[in-house]
Amino acid sequence: MAEAVQAVPTRTGRWGFWGLTWAHFLNDGMANYLPGVLPVLAAVRHVPVAWAGSFMTALLLGQGLQPLAGWWADRVGGRRFVLAGVTLSTFSAALVGWVRPLPVIWGLLLLTGIGNTLFHPQAMTAARTLAGRREGTSMSAFLVGGEVGRGIGPLAATVVAVHWGLSRLWLLALPLAVTWLPLWRVTPSAPRRRPAVGGIHWRQHLGPAAALVGFAALRSGATYTVVTLAPLIWHHRGGTLVAGAGLVTTLIGIGIVGNLGGGVVSDRLGRGAVLLGSTVLTAVMLALFTAADHFWIWPTLALLGIALFASSPVTLLMGQDIFAENPAFGSGVALGLANGIGALMVFPLTYVAARMGYDTAIWVLVAMTVASWPLVAWLVRHRGGVRPKPA
Repeated sequence: MAEAVQAVPTRTGRWGFWGLTWAHFLNDGMANYLPGVLPVLAAVRHVPVAWAGSFMTALLLGQGLQPLAGWWADRVGGRRFVLAGVTLSTFSAALVGWVRPLPVIWGLLLLTGIGNTLFHPQAMTAARTLAGRREGTSMSAFLVGGEVGRGIGPLAATVVAVHWGLSRLWLLALPLAVTWLPLWRVTPSAPRRRPAVGGIHWRQHLGPAAALVGFAALRSGATYTVVTLAPLIWHHRGGTLVAGAGLVTTLIGIGIVGNLGGGVVSDRLGRGAVLLGSTVLTAVMLALFTAADHFWIWPTLALLGIALFASSPVTLLMGQDIFAENPAFGSGVALGLANGIGALMVFPLTYVAARMGYDTAIWVLVAMTVASWPLVAWLVRHRGGVRPKPA
């Protein structure tokens, strides 16, 4: 037997699912509001645009620890990582606008990313225990909570910063403070998993995992870079801060359609169809983004969001399937490790944008997306959870 699973009583049903979804909304909203206030944060703290990407890198770098957090979460089970993660990410992010020294800001952003890292693997494993036969659809529905938070967070933070100042960003922590106790009561527990023999089968998983991480890292790098550059581009062209944050909200908010659609299509046509289709559409929309201006930048980013996020539920399920003996670890690999690697791309691409022009940085993203096609083809041909499970 590959593993021994110690069952833990879980809070199942409607309230358990919505508790996880609400926690996902709060966590991702606070952990991803930075792009909306990045232009004003850089201006107030006198940080050149070329170095503004360092804030995003600090925020996202901690996500590379998600495999470790997932491995640990598998061993202890329960829900403590879910609650500790959302609490740490929320209150660390709430202090970013209040402090002034840059090292402290970077430190708080790093803590926000670590809280985000603690939250996701155990939350996704718990969500999958509540899923029925349509795993792709169920995972998409859970991810919507996070995507809504990621979409609203930048806009909410910008409204607060514009009307009350950066020092009042702590107001964004109030929803968690008010609902923490009910959240603690309804949050479901993830099962506790202890490998009986052999542990993680590294030799068996290395090929599929490397291809999956490579694909997901390129995708997350493109997503984070666009999210970082879009408000800066808009502000550079004379647009308002709130409208610039609205671009991020549009990309992520409309991206929910891709998130839900990706899960549904994967259940019907297979995961390979989602990966191939979303990759082609991403390359096309990134190319069009370089030419979009004024009104057209909005629908272009909306379609780009659909393309970027359509693969999210598929890659998460693939990570869990590849590391079936440690699914939270697999979630951490597919999401956290890939995001951490993708975060390393943001600062150099932001630097390129400042020195060589924004269009140059976007065309680099197009090249990165095209470079991911062989990885998609490999995943489609080989094992890695790309085929839906039989009913």
